[in-house]
Amino acid sequence: MSGILSLLGWSFLPNLVTGWVQSIYYSITIRAGDPKPQPGTPRFAEHRRRIHILVVAIYLLYTIYEADYDLQRDGSFYADLGVPLDATEREIKSRFRRLAAQYHPDKASTTATSSQADINAYFVHLKTASDTLLDPARRFAYERFGPDVLAWQHCATVSDYVFRGARVLVPYYGGAAALLYGLGLLGYLDWGRYERWLVLSVMFVFELHTITRPAHPPLFANLVNPLLTRFGGGGGGGGRHPPYLPFQAISLARKLSVTVYIAFSQIGPLLAADTSGGQINVAGRKGGGARSEEAALGQGLERLEMAARGLDADAARLLEMEMAPFAGGDEATTGAVKGKVREWLVQNTIRADPEVRNALGTSLKQRRVDAPAGARGNR
Repeated sequence: MSGILSLLGWSFLPNLVTGWVQSIYYSITIRAGDPKPQPGTPRFAEHRRRIHILVVAIYLLYTIYEADYDLQRDGSFYADLGVPLDATEREIKSRFRRLAAQYHPDKASTTATSSQADINAYFVHLKTASDTLLDPARRFAYERFGPDVLAWQHCATVSDYVFRGARVLVPYYGGAAALLYGLGLLGYLDWGRYERWLVLSVMFVFELHTITRPAHPPLFANLVNPLLTRFGGGGGGGGRHPPYLPFQAISLARKLSVTVYIAFSQIGPLLAADTSGGQINVAGRKGGGARSEEAALGQGLERLEMAARGLDADAARLLEMEMAPFAGGDEATTGAVKGKVREWLVQNTIRADPEVRNALGTSLKQRRVDAPAGARGNR
């Protein structure tokens, strides 16, 4: 649900990035001196529409990569112990004994980067991971709900953990449904409204199926994880990309659903937008009075920016034209002009000096007031 809230705060960012990318695109593809498409023209609007779609698509792909990176950085009990997802009780015990022989606080030595407290904490973490995977009920719960199950009290069986997790699952999707409905009433999220409800329903069914079934999600168990194990490493043996656990699959699916919501809001309306009138007109937009005003304001600011750039270019050209007679002329004329300008600057500087002005004023006051007309001199 927190991801859906980001739709409102994130919507301004692509417009800003799109403006930058469009300016860079014109500076690269249009030669100096050639006219650039101006705001309000069909060509400018079509370029902006395509660049906006590209910017949003790249951002959405990055969010998926970022979600996967965070999952792999956080790791799992299987990866920390170095055992595969289907490890038996004997394999887990054997692996923990080897790790305990290496990282037990009484045997491990401190280094410049690890203190005694760090060694103790790491050994406790390995012990917790081993105890969790050796308990069938806690192992089932950990694979579906993640490390949060370690803090759940009064849970001893698989049913206890499932009911405890369902108390978190139902409010989450109930709040997400209420948020989607409220935003729909306010006029937001118009495009793909039914598709959003479909995505939310599919996510709810997928997560409910994942936390209640003994096997891992078929999509990940039969397709995604084998591909990761074969081509991306994994299996807990120091590979580059270990396979996904069910709780990691759920986290990734939630991030993907938020990405789809953003795609519905940002890319969907632009796919069928009309740019023939010089503006990006989205057909079928309802309740968009405020957004239309924001779009008009943004387009007006763009036109103002382009006009300011045009005025700067015109001023530079006029200055160049004014200086054209002195560019490439003979040395005698240029030297004379420089001399006159230097003389004028010196005289103007001397006259503007406060001491010179005070001296001239004092001199004028000291002139004889009783001298005949035309006479000069001081007292």
